[in-house]
Amino acid sequence: MDFIQANLPYILAGISVGGQYALIAIGYTMVYGILRLINFAHGDVFMAAGLIMVYASTVLPLYLAIPLVIIVTVLIGFTIERVAYKPLRNAPRMSIMISAIGVSYLIQNLALYITGGLSKQYPSIPWISDSVTIFGATTKMVTVITPVLTMVLIVALVLLIKHTKIGMAMRAVSRDFETSQLMGVKINSVISATFIIGSFLAAVGSLLYFSNYTGVTPTAGSMPGLKAFVAAVFGGIGSIPGAVIGAFIIGICENIIKGLGWTTFSDAFTFALLIIILMTKPTGLFGEKATDKV
Repeated sequence: MDFIQANLPYILAGISVGGQYALIAIGYTMVYGILRLINFAHGDVFMAAGLIMVYASTVLPLYLAIPLVIIVTVLIGFTIERVAYKPLRNAPRMSIMISAIGVSYLIQNLALYITGGLSKQYPSIPWISDSVTIFGATTKMVTVITPVLTMVLIVALVLLIKHTKIGMAMRAVSRDFETSQLMGVKINSVISATFIIGSFLAAVGSLLYFSNYTGVTPTAGSMPGLKAFVAAVFGGIGSIPGAVIGAFIIGICENIIKGLGWTTFSDAFTFALLIIILMTKPTGLFGEKATDKV
């Protein structure tokens, strides 16, 4: 009990950052589930959403800037899929991976050119950025909102996948790409929808994340993106509940390590955890056992 009381601010911060990682991790896991592709540019889309908000808030009131950020981020995700991935649909897997890495560096370098490499201060969003006290621990309102909003968005996503036509098409394509195509499923529409959903969640994640960590740099998406990817692999890439649980575990453990005074090792822990999981359970916590088709 004393341990929980002493580390409550770090546990709360861990739950908050875990929710933010979860929103990014879903993008990785959905794209992998359908295309068997790791979208390495996803963390940079998250960073781009942060930068768009920085610039949009200087010319627009926040109630207009926030929807604009979400719309532009979704358009970026959609454009990346159409320009960088669609032409390589039948190319070897390695070509698509190289294209994804290329897009990642392109976004980073564009951000470097626009910002001059300087850290930009994220705008303070009223109410979300306010301080609040929970059981004697002072934290930002965003810490309380993040897990709730994350769970609402995940429930909405699961309902979309289970009960809509596009959701049924997504499940069919993730199960068997070729057969779905033969059955008349519009593959391109399904893939575009997947990127749109992933980018939307990344935009929401960036609003929450940068309200907490207010400096936006061209590489600000790299580490959250990598950690979200680790969360997706940890939970079983292709599994949405797995990605969410993995993200919360990583967020909480990482912040408790910081609370114990080992801040230097908090990032190393995430990747050490990945190595251990891949050694003991290569498909992740909720991943399906792969079966080779003869």
